[in-house]
Amino acid sequence: MIKIYHNPRCKKSRAGLHYVQERTNDFEVIEYLKNPISENVLKNLLIKLNLKPHDIVRTQEAIYRSNYKGKNFTDDEWVKIMVENPKLIKRPLVVKGNKAVLGDPADNLAVFFS
Repeated sequence: MIKIYHNPRCKKSRAGLHYVQERTNDFEVIEYLKNPISENVLKNLLIKLNLKPHDIVRTQEAIYRSNYKGKNFTDDEWVKIMVENPKLIKRPLVVKGNKAVLGDPADNLAVFFS
């Protein structure tokens, strides 16, 4: 089963969800702004993505520019920041088994359907 961490207000996230919907019915949508991601889940996602926390931070968000831009944080601090401010997490994050990808652009999701 595919899990898609989704924000329905985000055009890129909607495109990723649409990509998945066109290819399978075996998926679960997790609206992470309504159902926040825990630190453990986010750390696990980062391992599956093979990325560092700052790699999935939305640097164009106002909260990033006003509170975090230009500051140095550890990976654990970034995880806490994103858990407290989930709008900062790039989307959609899509997971199947032990593999996860950032679904922006949606074509990145092809790895789950080849």
